[in-house]
Amino acid sequence: MNATRGTLFIVAAPSGAGKSSLVNAVLAREPGIALSISFTSRGPRPGERHAQHYHFVSREEFERMVAAGDFFEHALVHGDYKGTARQSVEPQLAAGKDVLLEIDWQGARQVREKMPDAVSVFILPPSKDALETRMRNRGQDSEETIARRLAAAREEMSHYDEFDYVIVNEHFDAAAAELRAIFVAHRLRRAAQAERHAGLIRDLLA
Repeated sequence: MNATRGTLFIVAAPSGAGKSSLVNAVLAREPGIALSISFTSRGPRPGERHAQHYHFVSREEFERMVAAGDFFEHALVHGDYKGTARQSVEPQLAAGKDVLLEIDWQGARQVREKMPDAVSVFILPPSKDALETRMRNRGQDSEETIARRLAAAREEMSHYDEFDYVIVNEHFDAAAAELRAIFVAHRLRRAAQAERHAGLIRDLLA
């Protein structure tokens, strides 16, 4: 099999839509996809670990990295910076590894401008009530934070039409299967398969 350039997958959603749970469920069954760990200037939430959930850095350090051009994409989200470092993405793609970015719509827009062939997916909640319930069930955010996130959710969801695929996360197992199907189907495109199995195809047609 020939080494082919990896695909960059983007998954975005409003806070509370279940994006991280879906991504983790799919990655557990798709070891060929590497999850890019984002940098953030916010502090860790209970249970979050540095370099596992995020690279936690100070606001000053994040701004220094922005000035140095270290980020593939970055955005200010709910008052805190989030971004994807170039070294987390580009070397893996060049080595033929698929990479998945869990980012917001602002970051997704930046990535698509630089890499129009990236495959993007937006996750929607089944209802406004379900979105609020999921936020509250975290038990980690203050009422003020929840109110701010709910107010931002509508704006975030209005950008769903910028993405290639849309999944409604009403039934978790079904949504996870749909997300995995997108990854699998993309790998089976004719052009990718022709390059990946060039030797086989040449022998079959000889």
